[in-house]
Amino acid sequence: MRFSLRPLIARCALAVALPLVAAVGTLAALTFTMAATSSAAYAQQMPPGAKQPGDFPRVKLTAGMFVIDAAVAANDADREQGLMYRTQLAPNEGMLFVFGENAVHCFWMKNTLIPLSIAFMRADGTITDIDEMQAETTNNHCPRNNGTYALEMSKGWFSSKGIKPGMKIEGLPPLQ
Repeated sequence: MRFSLRPLIARCALAVALPLVAAVGTLAALTFTMAATSSAAYAQQMPPGAKQPGDFPRVKLTAGMFVIDAAVAANDADREQGLMYRTQLAPNEGMLFVFGENAVHCFWMKNTLIPLSIAFMRADGTITDIDEMQAETTNNHCPRNNGTYALEMSKGWFSSKGIKPGMKIEGLPPLQ
């Protein structure tokens, strides 16, 4: 009896290839979907006129040996929006608030979806106060001392890095 291996090999190749093609197609669709939504991955639906997270100017700060990638809020509209509507922050990402006057600047967490820690600083970058803030609350968080900067990071960031009042944040933009 004569037996040809060619059809058997073709069937085996097809049985292996079809699931791979399907997996590659699924992976390509997933990659496309992720690429299409990556800019919105860190924020929920923004209200009209709100700045997207990537539209804020950025600055690199240092706290001891830690490098911080901070969005800068240096005008009233940016300070009012702050980190509202954000659903997450990268591990060393935060927002630096720059004020034109040395005063007590209070914060609240309305429409802020992630819990945060805030460090209040003097003009020279010295941290005067650190506070922990729960998401979506309207409690006031005020420093005990006047200051010109505030830095918001993910909740617990300062304590996990051993950063305390009296330490300095370096790389702050000049006051206007």
